[in-house]
Amino acid sequence: MTAALACLVVGAAVAGCTDGATTAKEPSAERMLDDANDTMNALTSVTIDGNTTKAAGGGYSSHQETDLKGRCAARTTWPTGAALEQVRIGATDYVRPNRAYLKQWSGRSMAGSKDQSRWAKVPASEAEPGDALAACTREFVSFGVAKKGERTKVNGIPAMPLVVTDEADKGGSYTFYVATDGKPYILEVVYKGTEFHSTTSFSAFDKPLDVRPPAKADVFP
Repeated sequence: MTAALACLVVGAAVAGCTDGATTAKEPSAERMLDDANDTMNALTSVTIDGNTTKAAGGGYSSHQETDLKGRCAARTTWPTGAALEQVRIGATDYVRPNRAYLKQWSGRSMAGSKDQSRWAKVPASEAEPGDALAACTREFVSFGVAKKGERTKVNGIPAMPLVVTDEADKGGSYTFYVATDGKPYILEVVYKGTEFHSTTSFSAFDKPLDVRPPAKADVFP
């Protein structure tokens, strides 16, 4: 059977057939983003680093190691030197603010020169949006309209940028950098909006997670 005849016979089952060779059609931007979200939702652990700057000034950075369920450790820092550490084990949060954080939010100077090293133990159910406490869970979902950018690399890893716009977010856009070698992990998400910009990086996919509660001696009774 000649190559041309083969293409005619099996053309319905082969995506592209030229001079006896087959060429795979690259998935659409929407399909790539769906596959990436499915891959991220299937993770057993991941490290997440974020940096946010506000148009009005200020911002913060964060680092989190999580199993995406109920166990995670996080640290949020501000340019003022304020920092808040958190360990969540199921229904319990262990929280440790430094003195700069306590001064920033209380408006009062803290007595003593040493930084405080004790953790507070509180129910995770008391966490509220805006209190800088992280949820261990994270939902990876597709939304808006996605289109491909120019291929690039993120920390040396080949990636496809997928630019997503959503009518509900006026003036804002997301760029998802999806790995194109191996599993389609989301390596980085860059958001640019009118009120703030943020960059969120993902790494240590499915690496062993060592998150434990603080020693009892370091927790307020």
